[in-house]
Amino acid sequence: MNKSETKGDSPSQKIDERIKELSGWRGETLALIRALIKEAIPNVVEEWKWNIPVWSHDGIICTGETYKNVVKATFAKGASLEDPAGLFNSSLEGRVRRAIDFREGEKIDAKALKALVRAAAKLNAANSK
Repeated sequence: MNKSETKGDSPSQKIDERIKELSGWRGETLALIRALIKEAIPNVVEEWKWNIPVWSHDGIICTGETYKNVVKATFAKGASLEDPAGLFNSSLEGRVRRAIDFREGEKIDAKALKALVRAAAKLNAANSK
């Protein structure tokens, strides 16, 4: 069992551990995505589900998955979100979710990502009423 799977740690601590475990570009990218989500929605809830980071606000906004060649932000209701900057580049065929695959060396459009996060939170809030 790796450290991010230990019981008793808060979700935020588990995310911290995952970032440390990854090191390199994947850890840096996940840390940046996390920071941008927290800037966009300061009261976002960090969760740990399915052994991955999850950010919620009136429902799941997105998850942060890590693979060998990509760090993936999967938006739970991404298919319902407008994406004027064209960030979504994965899971495009799905009826509900959409994802962004971040690859080594790619620059993250912070402004566009934060706008997408805010739009997801707004959609969740509208659906929770």
